[in-house]
Parts: sequence; C-alpha cells; structure tokens
Amino acid sequence: MHSAFLGELIGTAVLIYLGNGVVANVLLKHSKGENAGWMVITTGWAMAVTIGIFVSTAFGSPAAHLNPAVTVAMACKSGDWSNAGSFILAQILGGIIGATLVWIHYHPHWEKTEDAGLKLACFSTSPAINKPIANVLSELLGTLLLIVVLGALPSVPNQLGPYVVGLLVWAIGLSLGGTTGYAINPARDLGPRIAHTILPIAGKGGSDWQYAWVPIVGPIAGAIIGGLVIAQLSF
Repeated sequence: MHSAFLGELIGTAVLIYLGNGVVANVLLKHSKGENAGWMVITTGWAMAVTIGIFVSTAFGSPAAHLNPAVTVAMACKSGDWSNAGSFILAQILGGIIGATLVWIHYHPHWEKTEDAGLKLACFSTSPAINKPIANVLSELLGTLLLIVVLGALPSVPNQLGPYVVGLLVWAIGLSLGGTTGYAINPARDLGPRIAHTILPIAGKGGSDWQYAWVPIVGPIAGAIIGGLVIAQLSF
C-alpha cells in the first residue's frame, strides 16, 4: 500500500491530527495542556509538519507536499500539473480525516468547553483582526516565504530536509502567525472546516464559511508567486 496519493492523504492526516491536536490540547477545557500558550501551539505544529513529511514519504509520496500551496508552487515551477489534482484531493481528504481524529481524541472535552469559538479554532483558522485584504496579504506573504525557502532545500542534505521544514513552519508561526493563525496551507484550513461543519460536535457554533476563502486565496496566490520566483532563481 504505497502510492503518492496515499502518502499525501495519510501524511496530511497525521499533520492535522497532531497540529490541530495541539490546538485542542491548549484551548479545550479540562485538558492537561489548557492555557499552555502560543509557544506550545507553534512548537506542536512544527513537529507535526516534520512527522507528517516522514509519514508521507514512507507511504509513497517522496515529494511530501501535504499542502495544496506547495503542490501549486512546484507545478508553477516545473510546468508539470499532472499530479496536482490528485495531490490536492488527497490533502483535503487527509485534512478531514485528521480533524475527525482530533474530534474523537478529545471527545469529552467538547461538551465541557462552552465557547464555540474555541471549538472552531481547534479546526480552522481565524483572523486576530478581521480585515480581509490585510488577512489575505498575511497569508500570501507567509506562504511566499514558505515556498521560497522550500525552493532552496535541494542544498540541504535529504535526511535533514524534514527538520528544516519543521523549523521553517515554527519560525513562520512564531514571527508571522499572530495575524491569521498562519494557515499557509488551504488543506489545513478547508479540510478541518469541512469536518467541523459535518461532525456532531457538542455545542458547536457556525463554521465561519464567510472567512474560509482567505486561507485558500492567500496561500494559493503566494504559492503562484513563489513558484515563479524559484523557477527564475533556478533553485
């Protein structure tokens, strides 16, 4: 059972299970990690990315994109779009699966948590200040940085690549994540938002679909620009 589709699906599921899992650990009531803070969330996400890459590679996707923005950027760079559709589908499905695992894992805590906004934050991102243009720009720039640095990774020994990517995502979260929660990955937001919509989560509110376009448009725009940049720089 090894294929690029399976690798992207399972790798993304693990990424979201651990990444959204650390958010749930910090935000949900009566969790032992409650109120642990932003440092714990960003560190957990960095580790989730590193582990997701290893898992994706093991299940058959050495590219280990785990992110439609990365897939789009690499297609823009190479001009080869043959795998883009299947990769993006796998990533979104993996996001739904990973978010569902978070819901199951923390099942007793949803009922104990009264704030519906905190529950939604365990699935998808939201802006600190709701200014759509500024929010899109934050996501665009964060993703652009992600793609340009990823483009330089061939200069890094293969065995160190996943750790460097984890450090990169950690740095983006610590330095740039305070505006929108740094989705920088449409599957990271869209898949879990779909899960939030369809799952019978105790006391949940709306899924804020009116904001959902921001963590899709911003990262994809950043990916297109980033893909063109690294193509010109011959990374």
